[in-house]
Order: sequence, then structure tokens, then C-alpha cells
Amino acid sequence: MTADNCFLHSAGTIDNCGVFGLWASRGPVAEQIYYGIFKLQHRGQRFCGLATWDDGIRLVTHAGFVRHCFTREELQGLSGNWGIGHVSLKERQPMVFYSHLGSYALAFSGNVANRESLRRKLFRSGHAFSSETDTEILGRLLAQGKTIPGGLERIYQQVKGSFSLVVLTSQGIYAARDSHGFKPLILGHSGKTVAVASESRSFDLLGLKVVRDVKPGETVYLNGDGFKTVLQVPAPRPAFCAFEWGYIASVDSVIDGIPVIRARQNFGIKLAQRDAAEKLKADIVSPVPFSGIGCALGYHHQSGLPYQESFLIDRFASRSYTPLMQEEREKEARIKLSVIRDNVQGQRIVLCDDSIVRGTQIRNKVLELKRAGAKAVHVRIACPPLIAPCRYGISTRSYDELVALKYSIEGICRLIGADSLKYNSLEDFVQAIGLPPDRLCLSCWTGRYL
Repeated sequence: MTADNCFLHSAGTIDNCGVFGLWASRGPVAEQIYYGIFKLQHRGQRFCGLATWDDGIRLVTHAGFVRHCFTREELQGLSGNWGIGHVSLKERQPMVFYSHLGSYALAFSGNVANRESLRRKLFRSGHAFSSETDTEILGRLLAQGKTIPGGLERIYQQVKGSFSLVVLTSQGIYAARDSHGFKPLILGHSGKTVAVASESRSFDLLGLKVVRDVKPGETVYLNGDGFKTVLQVPAPRPAFCAFEWGYIASVDSVIDGIPVIRARQNFGIKLAQRDAAEKLKADIVSPVPFSGIGCALGYHHQSGLPYQESFLIDRFASRSYTPLMQEEREKEARIKLSVIRDNVQGQRIVLCDDSIVRGTQIRNKVLELKRAGAKAVHVRIACPPLIAPCRYGISTRSYDELVALKYSIEGICRLIGADSLKYNSLEDFVQAIGLPPDRLCLSCWTGRYL
């Protein structure tokens, strides 16, 4: 096992992030960027940061939720007409660099899979590092170009893995997406205001209209003249992360032209069609909030079963960050969700969720429903069984953690205590999204990497 492949066998190395950038004819823009990353909070809850340009870079980062951390005084101190923002479960971003290109701030979402070999190469070139972050590797690679676009071209040439990134400079903002387009990145505008974000929902709150997605391998420059493509590297084939529609993205976003809510309802429709053919007997359909809601709605519309909430989310139970350890996450899930006993007692429930990794959380949910008097719990999962870790973004799972590699579907059903268990097939899952399989990354379900 080489160093660059170690991440395939170690858990928790990389997590989701969200990036945002905005240029406006009138400033300051800090409050708009603040709301832009607030709408990306679901992509990362542990750290958040803003950087603007006003005769130099002004930067503020925090540990915690966007709305819990930034003060009015901090936002007022972030003057300037353009800037970038970031949310993360792993590290503080943006990060500031000083080089022959001038000063710039960089923030990204993704995974530098060959980080160790790149770091060794930079060491041999005389570079010193102040952290072990992927962001610092990207920032130092960028500085090797004669221009910012030239530095981004070096990133495209040398980085293996995935990235959507934004770079704040003295003149404007660069936004770049890896050559497969693993991580989403979308452009928006209103009048002379232009923006880029990991998800379109950031634009809704700010009154911006979607322009288009950044193409795989494309770098777009944002300034007072609007958008301009300044670099397009060869793009072998799109490989949009299918898990964006399955779990990561918010249901009110549109990812690469496909509304997330449409895909999630289609997941439920596919499952309901299969159950109808097999004449499943049930009384209600319920989601595991929030990720199972779209699937449960689709199941409800297709099957005609009443949609009923079985769990209540305690909105006052949230911590200022998502725990990194699995035991803590399971405890947090128990604290946040409580059973609505009157809705489930004596009912045969179809329980919808997005995916099963280890099986412990869904097992707890089934047990809680049965303790509350549910007559039967039929678990329905939007995504196919996960059989491989992700190389390109979300919290990397080890092979050892994936329950679908240890047990058959019948074995998992017994393990979680369900009366029945069904997943969408890979074919149905892809059809529900609405894109051809050769435009998606399906590695988590096939074990085949690009």
C-alpha cells in the first residue's frame, strides 16, 4: 500500500466543504458572503471563514456555525467589493498566501488524493509548511505559476483527486473546477453582482439568478466585467458525484442542471414501484430527517400511503459543530431525534433514509420505533449498498466500516432489526437522478475509480 493510497483504508480524512465568492459594484460585500456561506452550512459545520479585498486581504475565520460566530463588528471590518467564504468540517479556510504573484486567499472543497507525494516534491524544492492541510499544498502549487491562471494550470496538471476552489486576488476572484467536475460549482448574477457557489441555494437568499455550472476543467474569472473563462483544460469525461443528489446537497439546490428534490423524490418512487409489485402491506411512510424526506415524499406520492412524521428534530439540541468520532455522532443523533409516539403506535411503517454505512444509526432508529409501539418497520434506502470508500470528497470511510461488505442484504436486515430492507438498485438510482451513468461518479457503489 503506497502512501498516496492510504486514505482508502483510513476513516475521517476528508470532509465536505462549501465555497462561495462574490463581486459587487458597490461594497461592502461581507454580509452577502456571510449569508452565502450560511446557506452552505449543511456542507460543513465545524469551521467557517470570510475573506475580502480592500487594499489587502481582510480575513476572519471561526470554529462553529456561521450565524453563531461572526459578530456585527467583524462583518463591518471586512470592507471591500469582492470576497470569498468557506464552511468546513475539517479545517479553517480561506487561507492567505504571499508570493511573487502578490497576496491571495484560497478556499476549496474536495480531496487532494496525492497529497503526500506533492508535499514531498515541494519539500525537495525548498518549501516549508505551517500545516498539513490540502489547502496549503494548493496555495503553494498556485504560487509556482507566472500568473494566477498559470498557477491554476499547474494545479490541474499535478493534483489527483477532486476540487472546486475560489481564489481571492487584488483584482477579482478565480473559480476553478477539477477536470472531472466531481464537486459542484455554479455561477449566479444580478445586475453588476456576480457570484460563484458550491450550491445554487446560496443565490436564492441574495436575489441572484443561476447563470450556469462551471464546466469540468474550467476556470472562470469574476470581476466588474462579469464572468470570463480564462482557462479550460482537457476534460476526459464528467464524473459528477452522484452522492450530491443522494445525500450531500440541500433539497432546494440544483446540481448540474438536476433539481435535488426531483432526484430524491424519484428515489422514493422507484422504491414504491418495487414494493407495489411485491404487494408490501404498510400503513404509513416516514423519513429519517432530514436526508430521508425527499425519498419518503416520492414514496408517498407513488404508493398513496399517508406521509407521517415519526421523528421530531430538536432544534435546540444542535452543537456548534458536527462531532468527528462515530460514537459522538451516534449520541448526537439520539439527542436530536425523538419519536412521535402517537404517530407510530400500532403502525406498519415504511422508513426512508438516504444510505447505510455502518448500520448502527438506522438500527437505533428501528429499535426506537418498535419500542414506541410500531407494529412493523420496513426500511427503504435511496442509495444502493455502499461497497467502497470515496476518494473525492465526503468523509472517507474505510472498507472495514462498510456493512454492505460484511453482510448480505438479508443479514443487514437482521442486524438492524427491520421487518424488511430494500435498497434502490444502481440502475434505478441512476435513472432517478436523470443523467447517463457515464456522466456520474459511482465509485462508492461499484468500487471502480477513475
